[in-house]
Amino acid sequence: MFPTFMSLFVATLLTGLALIAWGLLFFRSNAKTRTRALGLLRSQMAAYVLFGLAALWFLSHVAQLGKADFGDYKMILLAIFGLTAAAAFFCTPDFLAVRGLAGLILLSAGPLLGAAYMQYDEPQRLLLVTLVYVLIIAAMFLGTMPYLLRDFFEWLWSQPKRLKVFGGAFMAYGAVLVVTSFTY
Repeated sequence: MFPTFMSLFVATLLTGLALIAWGLLFFRSNAKTRTRALGLLRSQMAAYVLFGLAALWFLSHVAQLGKADFGDYKMILLAIFGLTAAAAFFCTPDFLAVRGLAGLILLSAGPLLGAAYMQYDEPQRLLLVTLVYVLIIAAMFLGTMPYLLRDFFEWLWSQPKRLKVFGGAFMAYGAVLVVTSFTY
């Protein structure tokens, strides 16, 4: 399993605060925010940051492989995956920021699930675990079909009420996670 560097309290609290911030962004959204959000999807700078961070994080995992996990070939794997990540900037630059975001979500799932691992005496941990699995599924869809995020944003901004409901739902679930984090 993953080495846990976060306690369940910290993992739940940080996730809750991130959800509140994310929800607030949509709840208080306007036309300027819409333009920025849609522009971010194809932004080259966002691609460098998000995909670059995801690639570096993944490569750091590859660099730590043990003998049981192809550790004898870790330098070859590092070269292959590093070249593949670098080639992505040239061969598939469209929606690379979305793919980077999906990669970061998938990579952050490990520490979050690791913090809840074997914590059977804390059933409220399932609030965090359920969210993480929903985000994993969403990240897999966005990683393979990144244009869906653009389509979702178009749908979301087509009616202001949707933004309030979407943002409010994230803020409410974030608040539940923040409160839950203090019950461990």
